[in-house]
Amino acid sequence: MKAFSQLFAELDGTSSTTAKLEALEAYFRSAPPADAAWALALLLGKRRKRLISGRRLREICLNALSLPDWLFEACSNQVGDSAETVSLLWSQQQSDPVERSPERSLSDWMVQVLPELAAAEGEQQEAAVIRCWQSLPNAELLLINKLLSGGFRVGVSTGLVTRGVARSADLDEALIAHRLMGGFAPSAETFAALTATATDGDALAARPFPFFLASPIELEQIQQTPADHWQVEWKWDGIRGQLIHRSGGCSLWSRGEDLINEAFPELISLAESLPQGTVLDGEVLIWQENAETPETFATLQRRLGRKAPSRALQKQCPAAFMAYDLLEVEGSDRRQIPLQERRRQLEVLVKDWSEADSEGASRLRLSETPVLTAWSELEGLREQAREKGAEGLMLKAKQSPYLVGRKRGHWWKHKLEPFHLDAVLLYAQSGSGRRANLYTDYSFGLWNDDGELVTFAKAYSGLDDGEIRQLDRWIRAHTTDRFGPVRAVEPTLVFEVAFEGLQPSKRHKCGLAVRFPRISRWRQDKPAAEADSVATALALMEGR
Repeated sequence: MKAFSQLFAELDGTSSTTAKLEALEAYFRSAPPADAAWALALLLGKRRKRLISGRRLREICLNALSLPDWLFEACSNQVGDSAETVSLLWSQQQSDPVERSPERSLSDWMVQVLPELAAAEGEQQEAAVIRCWQSLPNAELLLINKLLSGGFRVGVSTGLVTRGVARSADLDEALIAHRLMGGFAPSAETFAALTATATDGDALAARPFPFFLASPIELEQIQQTPADHWQVEWKWDGIRGQLIHRSGGCSLWSRGEDLINEAFPELISLAESLPQGTVLDGEVLIWQENAETPETFATLQRRLGRKAPSRALQKQCPAAFMAYDLLEVEGSDRRQIPLQERRRQLEVLVKDWSEADSEGASRLRLSETPVLTAWSELEGLREQAREKGAEGLMLKAKQSPYLVGRKRGHWWKHKLEPFHLDAVLLYAQSGSGRRANLYTDYSFGLWNDDGELVTFAKAYSGLDDGEIRQLDRWIRAHTTDRFGPVRAVEPTLVFEVAFEGLQPSKRHKCGLAVRFPRISRWRQDKPAAEADSVATALALMEGR
């Protein structure tokens, strides 16, 4: 545990990517396989299960130290994290461990010690947690409390962790990323398999390939190249996925590495009809058979998480797979050949499949590739995306391979301009982490037909630090009521709220659900009476 605690401190204490990578590589080179496996699972965010609640840890701490609730509350408001507050209060009372416990490995803590603490009850649990705290140096106390409460997080990306493991094992990063797809169960055996020498069977394993991601477009950079060097596609608003048919069976994986076979049985049937050794990259959409455009994301959500969707639901919300890349053919990995060639092979595959299964042709769709001959045509194409039911455009270099993660310069996304409405600030709640002392979570309202403000959207981003501090002072001075951590404020400030779309919703007071809301700007030039109305929002939705 000491080595992992040191790694945690090193990662948390620097913003240097190079320093983090060096720390990760050094740890994975030296750690025993079982510890390395658990460290990897934790760093990837795969093991954040709460074993003991933060409230329970707080209760144990206050009882042991005879501290009042108000003091803990005041400290927690300053720190922003319950587990960290417990650790700081405990370390103030005890500078050195009362009785240092034998050094335990990370895997021992994760497999045995922490689950035993979680399984205990009542006074037995309280005594066991106190003994644990008393045996720990301060450097490990915070880490253990984070692991107990499920709040373990550290500022490293999945790509950086993957690179650290790859460098420690002298393997290609793409290979490690591929082996990690589909989940990782921490054990000495799985870590040994992860870092084993590459074999010919790696590409044939029953897991998806790591997804290649696009970057937000940089027009100045891309326009330095000929327009016809780029393949244009619509950017669909669905679930990114890989549809696989291999000797081990058929599967549908989301970009979040979730196996979603049960939610979309008709797409598994589709996979079964594809040639064995095929992997398609594309988008899961809800698309009626004779419709020209797909259904909204809100309709797709009706299918997500369903383990056994009824036939009626499948008929009401039929799933389709929009294919836009071919990653494997007859068991051969095709990711390194140019996109232009992969696209040609994909067109042949879809054409042959459609001729063989014309009744199910609507389930497998081939993404359109509008022709772009000059950069002056780009914005016109982007504006057509709304008519297609898409979010914007994708631009992919025709010579690009299919890489891992977000590699700039090959694939770009050019989204539609967001919608905007001017809304009134109604409620505010404090943030978390470094913003725990500031009101940074805001609820906004629109005017209804009765001249009342009704809640429309919540937003957590869009203001700079100076604006947040200025608004925080205003909120404290203009609070009209409190509901637990939430403050109601005088309805006088107007903000422009940007968002991607609107959908009817019976769950929301204004009758609308807002997709990806964020603050665009503070309208200090506008009085609340001139803010937008629900009627304006409805008209915007109907004209989308």
